[in-house]
Amino acid sequence: MLGRPHKDEYSTIYEGSIGKVPDGNVLEMLERNITKTVSLLRSIGEHKAAYRYAPGKWSIKQVVGHLSDSERVFSYRALRFARGDTTPLPGYEENLYADIGNSDIQALEALAHEFHAIRQSTMALFRSFDDDTWLRKGTASDVDFTVRALAYQIAGHEIHHVGILQERYL
Repeated sequence: MLGRPHKDEYSTIYEGSIGKVPDGNVLEMLERNITKTVSLLRSIGEHKAAYRYAPGKWSIKQVVGHLSDSERVFSYRALRFARGDTTPLPGYEENLYADIGNSDIQALEALAHEFHAIRQSTMALFRSFDDDTWLRKGTASDVDFTVRALAYQIAGHEIHHVGILQERYL
C-alpha cells in the first residue's frame, strides 16, 4: 500500500469521506473498524434496529444494508480498475437500494454478519494487490478514481455512517 491517495486520484466530492480516514495503513484500519462496527451493531438490539431519527430517514437496519451495498459497489469498482478494465461504470442509486433492499425485514444480527463477510471479501481482494495495482485508474459515476482512493472511500464511508449512527440514532 502506498499511503494516502493524492487529490488527483478522486473527485473533491469524495473529500468528505476520504478526509475522515486518519493517516496510517488503511487495510489495518478496515480490519479494526469492522470489528468495532459489528460490536456496535450487536450492542443495539433488535428492538431499536428499526428506529429512524426523523421521518423519511433510513432505519438503523437500512444504514447497515447501505454500508453493505456500498462496500460491494466500491470493491467491485476496485476489482474492475485493478484488472485494468477502464470501461466507465455507472453510479448507483443508494436510496433505491435502501428502499427495496429488504433490510428492515432482516434481523440486525444477520445484517451485521453480512457486512462483516463483505469486509472479509474486500480485504482478501485488497491483500492481493501489488503497488502498481493500487495506482490503476478507472471511472465510475463520471469520476476518475484510483484503486487506492476506493479503499479510502470504503474506510471513510464506514467512519461517516458509524458517526451518524452514534450521533443521531443511539
